[in-house]
Amino acid sequence: MSYISAAAVFLIIWWTVLFAVLPFGLKTQDDDGETVLGTVSSAPRGPHMLRAVIWTTIVSLVIFGFLALLTRYFGLSFDDIPRVFPDFK
Repeated sequence: MSYISAAAVFLIIWWTVLFAVLPFGLKTQDDDGETVLGTVSSAPRGPHMLRAVIWTTIVSLVIFGFLALLTRYFGLSFDDIPRVFPDFK
């Protein structure tokens, strides 16, 4: 895998994990019981994006490391995915 392909795969993994991590640990204004005028009660209580970005990067690095392990040391590629799963026909 070239460096450009690796960067593209990492960015795809990172954005996918970001949307999975965003709701974790989110406290809404309704949880606090204090709703700011002009906002909905389900709005976040405070900023939490830095924590979400840090966790996203950590989880993405682990997933990308596993993918790099499979491609570098075991010689698997995206073309091998159909052969990994058994054919039940």
